[in-house]
Amino acid sequence: MNEQFYDESKPLLTKEEINLLPAINYDGEIVLVRSDEELSLAVNELKKNSVLGFDTETRPKFTKGAMHLPSLIQLATDKKVYLIQLKHVTSTEGLAELLSDENIIKAGVAIHEDYRSLSRIFPLEYQGLVDLAKLANQKGLKAQGLRTISANLLGYKVSKGAQCSNWASDTLSHAQIQYAATDAWLGLLLYNSLTQFADSPNYTEPNSPKKKKKKFRFFGKKKSKENIEELMN
Repeated sequence: MNEQFYDESKPLLTKEEINLLPAINYDGEIVLVRSDEELSLAVNELKKNSVLGFDTETRPKFTKGAMHLPSLIQLATDKKVYLIQLKHVTSTEGLAELLSDENIIKAGVAIHEDYRSLSRIFPLEYQGLVDLAKLANQKGLKAQGLRTISANLLGYKVSKGAQCSNWASDTLSHAQIQYAATDAWLGLLLYNSLTQFADSPNYTEPNSPKKKKKKFRFFGKKKSKENIEELMN
């Protein structure tokens, strides 16, 4: 990657300029997690890492007022990307513990929104979370989305071809797998790249009151598994 591509003094690339950039795709090992046994093995491996790239995918809404829960969780290490198909797992306690661990950084764009959606499936504490858009702003890069940050920081464009596909399918297509793995891997890559830069001299730390730890529990323990599955599909 060209670490010198980013220059705070330059304006952000336009959509047209981004489209002219070379595409970036993850070409490492991808692990599909489709059972409780596979999830347990994945969580044990993921817990060994101090930083994880993070993303989720949700079936797109084509009807006004429709609501769907996340269908896929993507977690990237520097060696592998794990794609967890939530409709195929039932025992999520270990996964929830991993995602709530304050000692493991999870890096992604708008990550708090992803956590709010996931908390409708199982309870979560949003600890160890880094929003890449906020981190980019801290470094002087006023980009927001993953595609814009990647283009301006790394000099590569991210394909969004599979973004609106059906993530609730029993089996994911090759294009979906590639797209999902790339997004999570970029979360890790961008975090590692951004942390190498000093804070922008124009950055001002926001003065916000210290908040207590918040645990999301949208669904009570008595909420049926059938109701959750209905929103995931």
